Parts: sequence; structure tokens; C-alpha cells
Amino acid sequence: MAKVPDLFEDLKNCYSENEEYGSDTEHLSVNQKSFYDASYEPLPEHSMDKFMPLSTSETSKTSRLNFQESVVMVAANGKILKKRRLSLNQFITDEDLEAIANDTEEEIIKPRSATYSFRSNLKYNFMRVISHQCILNDARNQSLIRDPTGRYLMAAVLNNLDEAVKFDMGAYTSSDDSQLPVTLRISETRLFVSAQNEDEPVLLKELPETPRTIKDETNLLFFWEKHGNMDYFKSAAHPKLFIATRQEKLVHMAPGLPSVTDFQILESQS
Repeated sequence: MAKVPDLFEDLKNCYSENEEYGSDTEHLSVNQKSFYDASYEPLPEHSMDKFMPLSTSETSKTSRLNFQESVVMVAANGKILKKRRLSLNQFITDEDLEAIANDTEEEIIKPRSATYSFRSNLKYNFMRVISHQCILNDARNQSLIRDPTGRYLMAAVLNNLDEAVKFDMGAYTSSDDSQLPVTLRISETRLFVSAQNEDEPVLLKELPETPRTIKDETNLLFFWEKHGNMDYFKSAAHPKLFIATRQEKLVHMAPGLPSVTDFQILESQS
């Protein structure tokens, strides 16, 4: 198995090899210790199997963490047993650390695929229309049509597919090559399908033109997924929800059953 590079060790070596590093930091006071001067000595034996703050300085009986910091519990073999993220300016004592160590319901920290702040900075740029006047049929062989108000979509079994709503599917760029963001616009109109919250009907949102760049209005974007001969449209704004149909309900957003999220894209017969 390849060894994961130690980025902090690389930074330390980089600065130790720089001839100007010493002179650049001479003006720093004792209390302005450089980040790169962190100690790399082995963990003291008395600290094994105990929570210790991840800092380079000693802690007193009552420590004040002046920034967001983690504490970890380390076993004698060096394995990290638990982690706890602390908030800003939080006072913590040795008793607090002991209580955390003995907490059998300690939450396990799991990695996230992307933080909200990262996702909010994503931009999707229009490429081209990849499907003209296509029809969406669900797994019950129902086609999507406009509801009587014209503001929503519904599903119905049609004998004549000319009565079905025709969609133009526009493709957008994505930072993830495994995903294809698309918009669904009703052909020859300015109405775009817009995702809402779970179990809420999708809206038909009128726009003056096809958006060239989408950053904030991700409700308009769906990740088109194809599994076998079925197509799925997952919301970019609500990644656990898909365009779905259900008996006696308008087309809405749902994570799956009892709603139907499986569709087939059919070419228009007109």
C-alpha cells in the first residue's frame, strides 16, 4: 500500500531548507511562535489513552482554546480512539476530557463528500441541448403532462403520446466527470422544471432565457443518471431527492418508494 505523504513534514522540511527562513522569523516575539516550529516529539507516556488538545503548548488545569480545535484520545500503540471538535473560546478542564473519554455514546466523525460552503461555490456552465422534444415515461408507463392549472406536472397513461409534454434537455459542465447536470425545459416555452422540497410538487419556472451559468438557482439542475434502460433525475439542490410520480399526486421530489423515480426517455413521434 502506498504511503500517504505527510504534508506537514514536507512543509517543515521546506522551511528548514530555506536559508532566509531564520532571518524572516527573527522579528517574531516568543508569543508569536511560527506555525512551522511545531514540536514533533513522541507523545508522553502519561498521555496515552487520554484526551489531549492538538496544540504545541502545555495546558494548565483549566485550558482555554482560543480557536476551533480538536482533542483526540490516543491508545498506547498510537491509534486514535476518539475525536471531539470543540467550539470557539470553549473552556475545558481535565474532568471534561475524562468525561468525553468515558462517553460510550460518543459520535463517530464521518467524512463528508463536500461541505455546504464548497457546494455553494460551484458553478455550472451551459454546454448545449442534448435532447430535443423528448417525452418522459415512468415505470408505470405514464407520461408527464401539464396539470389543469398549467403550473405543475402530472402523470397519466396516454393513448396518444402527442398529448405528452415535450422537453428539451440542456447539459451543463460539472466538476465531477461522473455527473451530468441537465435542465428540463418544456419545448418551445421558457418554462423550466424546478425542484422543491421532499413531497412538494415540482414547479414550472419561467425564465427569460436559458441560463448560461447556474450558481445559486440549483433547483433548476438535475443530475441525469442512467441504470440499465431506466433514467433518473436527481436534484442538484437536494441530492437525496429525485423527480418522481405517484398515484393521485402531482410530479414531485422523493427519495424513492412508494413514489416512482424510474423514467424512460422517449423520442417524440411528431
